[in-house]
Formats: sequence, structure tokens, C-alpha cells
Amino acid sequence: MYIVKSKTPKLRFPEFSNEWDETSLGTKAKFLKGKGISKSDISEDGKIECIRYGELYTEYNELIKDIKSRTNLNRNELILSESNDVIIPASGETHIDIATASCVLKKGVALGGDLNIIKTKNDGVFLAYYLNNKKRIDIARLAQGNSVVHLYSSQLKSLNLLLPKIAEQQKIASFLTAVDDKIQQLTKKKDLLEKYKKGVMQKIFSQEIRFKPALSGAEVDDDGNDYPDWEEKIMEETATFYSGGTPTSTNKNYYSGDIPFIGSGDISNQSVTQYITKEALKNSSAKMVNIGDLLYALYGATSGEVAISKINGAINQAILCIRTKNNVTFLFHWLSFMKARIISTFLQGGQGNLSAQIIKKLKLRIPSDSEQNKIADFLSSIDKKIESVNTQLEKTKEFKKGLLQQMFV
Repeated sequence: MYIVKSKTPKLRFPEFSNEWDETSLGTKAKFLKGKGISKSDISEDGKIECIRYGELYTEYNELIKDIKSRTNLNRNELILSESNDVIIPASGETHIDIATASCVLKKGVALGGDLNIIKTKNDGVFLAYYLNNKKRIDIARLAQGNSVVHLYSSQLKSLNLLLPKIAEQQKIASFLTAVDDKIQQLTKKKDLLEKYKKGVMQKIFSQEIRFKPALSGAEVDDDGNDYPDWEEKIMEETATFYSGGTPTSTNKNYYSGDIPFIGSGDISNQSVTQYITKEALKNSSAKMVNIGDLLYALYGATSGEVAISKINGAINQAILCIRTKNNVTFLFHWLSFMKARIISTFLQGGQGNLSAQIIKKLKLRIPSDSEQNKIADFLSSIDKKIESVNTQLEKTKEFKKGLLQQMFV
């Protein structure tokens, strides 16, 4: 008994019905090797656009439209791209990472050393999506080495493919390109909103810009004066603080309960992976927090991150709970804004732990309750826009992922 492999994809444009042709990459392409361009050869005022193999891991996806680097090396000594070239690293750290294909959409781009260059009459964009996704595991299996992994053109030539006719390749490539364009647009929109928020927070908390009270507001006198000046305080004058603890790990029953156990890595997404029992809470220094409490990460890679709790749960010693007399959202935005300054001031080289005492002694300027509310509402409205765009972005990425699984054989 044997399984007959389908030669058509699950998801297909209705105008195409032919089976895909079984072939190998070696019969459909010619291969070249890029020529060395070192990091020191990169220049901001370079006249020749160039791609180094490491940038395939960090800068590019399946399509290369906008070139990130330039060089002033002698053009006659370089290997230059033709539009539709597909490039794959010739060396890397892991087998799966090296299986990274991109299509260069521009002519005359210098292609650096340690790049396999695939020249084909097939649609290069289609081929990049195909190799980078459906054939990625197969390519990884071809690579050789341990500490440094190598992938040679002689190995790539043996890669088995199933290819549709050129017209269908172009239709698939065009559709996936449109999806990637949407992802790039949403990514750019999100980045711009985040930069806008960062800039406006700088102006708000430095009081370069101020909000105006409503004409009927209780804090406006008969002459229509603005909100009162901000008052300078230290954090411990505005809130109460406590951190938690960790139940002993020797009692496994402690971790089979229904109380969310929040660690410092959980506060941003608040998607906990551990739950403790009431007995664990009673017999440890873990403490409960409520929805609406401020959670501040003191330890680890997330030091300085802050969130408003969306759940009732228990915290460990790496989290500081802050219960404020002021607008909690205002204080959340201020602490978020201050994160980089707090880390650079109190953590040597960005490493180490913060403490409750450090946070308690932070100086801040507090506006009136009404102005706090206006600031909080304004910044939260930007957060909602960022969250909305991010939701669209993640859905589009998932949509692309589903397409890549179903549009290739």
C-alpha cells in the first residue's frame, strides 16, 4: 500500500485546473555565488545598492524591494542582480534558518558573498514564497554542518519541486504580494502611531503642551484661567506598594489550583501559564492583586514594564503592585514613558533588578484630577488605535500563513 501525493494545491484560483509539474530546481534554474561584501564595505553614501547574506535573516522577507545597504566598491568586481533573481544564504547558524529565500525585484544590486543566487525563467516571487515556506524543511535537510551550516548550489539542484504553469505562478505571486503589501502598510501605520504617541507623551509630561479645561469646568475661575500648575511629589506620596512571593516548588499540589499566578513576564500580555491553590497563597508570601491595579516588573528581562491588571490573581516577588490615589491610567502612561530613563539610571548596563524602594522614591509632577483624566483619556485613545491596527496586522499575518499552507504543493 502506498500514498499517491496530490499534484494540485488545496486552495486554487478557479481558472486553473492542470496538475502541477514534478521537476527539480536544477532543471529549472542556473546558479551563481555572490561575491564578498564585508560590513566595513557598507557606506551610507554608497553609490551601489547591496545585499549581504546576514540581512536575509534580519531585514528582508520573501520580497526585496527597498535595499537597506550601499557600497562604494568597484562595480566591475561585484556580482550584480537581475530582477527576478532568488537568493538563499550559503551559510548560517542553524539548518532551518539557512532555508531563507528572497526574490530581488531590482536590477543592478550587488549580491554579497555567502549567497546562493538562483536564476530562473519561472516567476522568482512565486519561487521565493514556495521555497521559503512549503519547501523550507526540505532545504534545511539539504544543509550540512553543525556549528556553522553550509548550503551549496549542488545540493539545491537536487531539490524536488511541483510547479504550475507560469500564468498560475504569476497569479499566486501577485496575490501573496498584495497580502504582504497590506502587512507592510499596517506595520508602518502601527510604527507611526507608536512614534506619535512617544512624541506627544514627551510634550505632555514636560508640559510643553497642556490641556484646556471645559468652559463649565469647576477648576476654571471667572477669568477663564487654565488648570493649576502641576505639583511635584514622590511616588510613595501618591500610592501604596507591595510585592508578592513564590510558593515552594516542592509541593506540587500548590500549582494545581485556579488562582492565576502572575510573573514578571506575564504582565504585558497577562496570559498566565501557572495557577496556584488557596493553600499555596495562604502558606507563602504571594499576594493577590485586583483588576485595575498597576503591576510593575522589578526583575528579569522585563524590568521596568508596567501594566494595568486585567485579572484578579497572585503575584510573585518580581512584581510590584501599585495602588494609586490618582488616575491609574495617567500613572501607567507616566511609568511607561519613564521606563528607559529608570532603566538607564538604576540598572548597570541595563542589567540587574529594580526595587520597590527605587520606585517609591521616583519624583513626578502631578496635574489636577481633571487634567489627569484628560491626559489619560487622550493617551488611551491612541492606545486603542494602536491596538486596533495591531489586531488587523496579526489577522493579516495569520491569513497569509493559511494561504502559504494551502496554495502550494
